[in-house]
Amino acid sequence: MTAYAGITALITGASKGIGASYARELASRGANLVLVARSEGVLKKLASQLQSAHKVRVDVIAADLFDRSAPQTIADTLTERGIEVDLLINNAGLGASGPFLTRPFGPNLDSVDLNITTLMGMVHSIGSRMLERGRGGIINVSSVAGFQPMPFQASYGATKAFVLSFTEALAEELRATDLRVMAVHPGPVNTGFFDGTDVTMNPKAVTPERIATKSLDDFARGRAISFPGGFSDFATTLVSRVLTRKRVVRLSGNFNRKSGLDNVNDVHDRATTR
Repeated sequence: MTAYAGITALITGASKGIGASYARELASRGANLVLVARSEGVLKKLASQLQSAHKVRVDVIAADLFDRSAPQTIADTLTERGIEVDLLINNAGLGASGPFLTRPFGPNLDSVDLNITTLMGMVHSIGSRMLERGRGGIINVSSVAGFQPMPFQASYGATKAFVLSFTEALAEELRATDLRVMAVHPGPVNTGFFDGTDVTMNPKAVTPERIATKSLDDFARGRAISFPGGFSDFATTLVSRVLTRKRVVRLSGNFNRKSGLDNVNDVHDRATTR
């Protein structure tokens, strides 16, 4: 898949942030789209804009991705509409911040459900159909947080470590096929990740547009891993390869303390999503 014109791409978490940027970038490259998120009204507005601007087909599927039956329901909806997906982008994600034992448990459990269970379900339900057809592509949006333990983002880092391992393993399983798999590892991205809390985003955060553009370019080049935020994000992952685990987790914890994640306060009740 070296070009995107004429393909059909399904994007989860497409209503905002990186997901909406993937939608805009792919539409500008001539791809037809299936946009998936809970916010049907937002998706329909985005779909209308993209159809008018780029003359592509844009379908909307409103789904609660926290529901374990959602991936199969989405696959069934695609069959009913006669849509075959050429590129699956698992972008939907959520992260809990703050000390694990003194913060609400719910967001941690939600992040496991969305970042792991739903992602696997989408890969299995859509990817199996790609394998039957003998072609397709899967992009799983992970994070540089997956390369080391993340004190004060303990469950988030752990879910992204799962995505890293799962995606690399799947890519090797499919190496002899025409079904390609790539993991995307952004660093800080200027989205609403910390919305609902008093934590502010890293001032060096890149735009979601950059993540979408660079990672799609990497996928078109045949890469199995993408660091679209730049070399500094890649360099961060090297630390865990040269230092002891004890030293790595200490450095990670100190960094998050300096960022204020050891003392998170809620501004209002809202999950933090990428």
